[in-house]
Amino acid sequence: MGQYDKKVIDCFLKNQRQLFPEDVASTPEEAEDFLDMVFATVVSSKKDVRRYFEEDFIDFEGSDPLEAAEVFAVGDGRYLIVDA
Repeated sequence: MGQYDKKVIDCFLKNQRQLFPEDVASTPEEAEDFLDMVFATVVSSKKDVRRYFEEDFIDFEGSDPLEAAEVFAVGDGRYLIVDA
């Protein structure tokens, strides 16, 4: 595995349908390739998720960016952001 560790890839494989109507990857290798292709980002905290969207000038109009379909909670305090 390269940029994305096993926990991140497993999280994406398990939860990819929260963002896509059908699976875009079925193996860890396909998931890693897809995440590389869309320049997915892993951040280390909720604060970093908010900062990520603020830097892109994305306004959630009072809603929580942590609930966005693009944001996947890895389960260890980190978040995967798939801005596809």
